[in-house]
Amino acid sequence: MIILVLNCRFCSEPVTHIFVDLGIAPLSNAFLKKEMLNDVEEKFALCVYVCDNCFLVQLPEFEKPENIFKDYAYFSSYSSTWLEHAENYVNMMIKKFHINEKSAVTEIASNDGYLLQFFKEKNIPVLGIEPAANVAKVAKEKGIPTITKFFGVNTANELKKEGKQSDLIVGNNVLAHVPNINDFVKGMKILLNLDGIITMEFPHLMQLIEKNQFDTIYHEHFSYFSFYTVIQIFEKHNLKIFDVEELTTHGGSLRIYATHI
Repeated sequence: MIILVLNCRFCSEPVTHIFVDLGIAPLSNAFLKKEMLNDVEEKFALCVYVCDNCFLVQLPEFEKPENIFKDYAYFSSYSSTWLEHAENYVNMMIKKFHINEKSAVTEIASNDGYLLQFFKEKNIPVLGIEPAANVAKVAKEKGIPTITKFFGVNTANELKKEGKQSDLIVGNNVLAHVPNINDFVKGMKILLNLDGIITMEFPHLMQLIEKNQFDTIYHEHFSYFSFYTVIQIFEKHNLKIFDVEELTTHGGSLRIYATHI
């Protein structure tokens, strides 16, 4: 066993403590074509570490997101139950926080427009941010304004300069996919209007442990979050979590609500 010496992607402290070692594996969405079956398939170590300082559970970055999300295979609208989950969320946010035609809603990792379409149906202004061009194309064909970029401080500053700050920022199952978590959360701080709200959904680390969900560990998921660690990450960037819900999706998830401190 080779123990890497790496720095925590959140707090930068040295990380050596192994959470679980699953050997080596290919990228989860690196599907092989028939003519590739006799070739040597590229594989990477699947050894997960936990930071002794902030308790962020994390994988080293073996492959760049630009390569992982190139010609992306996952389209959210393929799942009818996920569409129902998204529509219920939209109706709840409209009722609970009075999101309306004067609001600006942005979804990070908006995929094929599966969620924003329900806001759009109610004439609420929306913007999708989706790095996978093939998936973003489908959203645009639905009439969902979508920019094809990775999200972070640079993208947030560009949108702010264009007057496109948001009253609601949505991110479903994207937090785990981000190698630079500080840049990502800092970007949301920049993009959020003064009285705006952020909601993020992500698989809950506690459920992974209690239900032995080892099959949710793969290279596309750079981090695995507890509520304890997420609070630290958001507070570091002057965002406070004011509510949290437990969800049944993805084997057991959390939905956090955050705003400016």
